[in-house]
Amino acid sequence: MKPALLEVMRMNRICRMVLATCLGSFILVIFYFQSMLHPVIRRNPFGMDICCRKGSRSPLQELYNPIQLELSNTAILHQMRRDQVTDTCRANSAMSRKRRVLTPNDLKHLVVDEDHELIYCYVPKVACTNWKRLMMVLSGRGKYSDPMEIPANEAHVSANLKTLNQYSIPEINHRLKSYMKFLFVREPFERLVSAYRNKFTQKYNTSFHKRYGTKIIRRQRKNATQEALRKGDDVKFEEFVAYLIDPHTQREEPFNEHWQTVHSLCHPCHIHYDLVGKYETLEEDSNYVLQLAGVSGYLKFPTYAKSTRTTDEMTTEFFQNISAEHQTQLYEVYKLDFLMFNYSVPNYLKLE
Repeated sequence: MKPALLEVMRMNRICRMVLATCLGSFILVIFYFQSMLHPVIRRNPFGMDICCRKGSRSPLQELYNPIQLELSNTAILHQMRRDQVTDTCRANSAMSRKRRVLTPNDLKHLVVDEDHELIYCYVPKVACTNWKRLMMVLSGRGKYSDPMEIPANEAHVSANLKTLNQYSIPEINHRLKSYMKFLFVREPFERLVSAYRNKFTQKYNTSFHKRYGTKIIRRQRKNATQEALRKGDDVKFEEFVAYLIDPHTQREEPFNEHWQTVHSLCHPCHIHYDLVGKYETLEEDSNYVLQLAGVSGYLKFPTYAKSTRTTDEMTTEFFQNISAEHQTQLYEVYKLDFLMFNYSVPNYLKLE
């Protein structure tokens, strides 16, 4: 039997399981969560209890349409990504599920589009500005038409988008059950270098220099000058890494969202994501989401060549001066993101 046919048969079996479990999963915020590892059988999620757009399928129904699963290589790819997340959560349950309770505050990164029944968990440094622009167009009810006409700073104004933590617990449960949930991820260390370059090497980011730069220099730099301690605008990457792996840092407060792990921002071991997009296939995955939402005829993901983009080659250079001990400790911090989203250990790492 051909491998492709075997894969389709496997996907059909998975689809039947998904209909009974993952799509029916919803979260009791503040109370204990229903574990993905111990699912409860619920009603067919394609039944009348799911609110759909008039005259069309919801994105969730489109995604799990059995015909699409059989015919679409894209659907198969995304099922494999979902499997990877589930398997990693199961294999690392002690680490990934330290908390069995999430509060509404944990849902502040989940942006909701009521009109198209979408929930997007935004991850900084993974094209979140453009995706926030798209969500403003989708949920704006005609206020916006071209995402690139929305200024970047306006896309990050919290009042311009509605997040899941703003709803009541029953409303949260309904949306987690009925809406299509998606996020975008990136190779963890490339994302980390991108965050460092943006927040600590750009002179205009004085707020980050004051809040984090001064603290990093005070803790990690011997014989720092008074100017460096006052301004915090010349943090070295080695100092940034030392700050991240310092146990005091992790005890003091959660990481800033720009370098926080994806699994801590979006909680994929508690919330079942229907689509995991990747920065490496950003345009293709983004337009697939828009296709499922039924808007691909008039809305596309913005494409443009960003000359300042952090690349793998650039990331390799930044890690050249990081000791093997610190590389190993840093990898442990981001290990779940590497495993969960199927990123291999970088060749440049010298792990102990």
